[in-house]
Amino acid sequence: MSDTVSGAVDTPVTDAAKSGGSDAARIAEVKAWLASQFEAAGKEVPDFEYTSLSVGHLYNLATVSQAKTQAANIIAADFRQKAAEYRSQAARIKEILENMGLAQESLTSNVVSSAHVLANVANLLNIRDTEFSSFLVAMGDISLRKTAVEEKRAKVEKESKILLDYTRKAIARLTYLKSIHKQLEDDVAPCQKQMEDWKTSLAVMGSKERQYLQQYNNYKALLNRVGYTPEISHGVLVEMAEYRKELEKKTKPILDTLRSYQDLPPDKALAALAIEDKKRQYAAAEKYLEEVLHSALATND
Repeated sequence: MSDTVSGAVDTPVTDAAKSGGSDAARIAEVKAWLASQFEAAGKEVPDFEYTSLSVGHLYNLATVSQAKTQAANIIAADFRQKAAEYRSQAARIKEILENMGLAQESLTSNVVSSAHVLANVANLLNIRDTEFSSFLVAMGDISLRKTAVEEKRAKVEKESKILLDYTRKAIARLTYLKSIHKQLEDDVAPCQKQMEDWKTSLAVMGSKERQYLQQYNNYKALLNRVGYTPEISHGVLVEMAEYRKELEKKTKPILDTLRSYQDLPPDKALAALAIEDKKRQYAAAEKYLEEVLHSALATND
């Protein structure tokens, strides 16, 4: 208590005592209470500074202590009164028993021991008299309690069995999980190596993808330069090549005829007529070629 009091730091009581005499009265009560408590313990009250905070705590403690002491004194007085009444009643019962010739000195040892046993059983059953009905009621209450305890015990045993079953399943599950964990730990190294291989393969595939994209862009640019359009497909080109071969077959006799004219004597008028005739034939062949190409493109669309 001295440590608590010495640790409290607050304004002195003399500053607060100027407002009235209540603080002085509290200090007086606190000092009287401390003196009584330490005197009962055979010690002296230690010196400390009486501040408003320390006095407030000590006054509250003194109030609570005095209230509890007063209550304890009341209970003790009640117990002493009850004890006196019990002693008086015991003396009266003893006198009655002696007048009836049933004093403890005149009874045999078997009767005295039986009476003690009866009293002990009554105390054990928590009954105030030794009437047979009271014993029956107490025994019935004990039987009911016993039945309730047995029911609770059966319920607890059932729950214990369920918990034991759950525990066994949990242990089995834990063992299985431990084996799986060990297996996974064993598989870590191979999986890491496989992941490293996959990373290397992904890097190679990435470089190949960039290479193929670059080639695709180059081919696309090349096709744009040569005038390729999506309408020109392989089938159209094949048909055009076949028509070209047919036209070459048709124009070859004309070219052969023109070449044979080179061997003729130079007659300007006849040569001009022959040339104009071949030009008309050649123009007709070109027109026919254009019509065939247009018809092939239209059919493909």
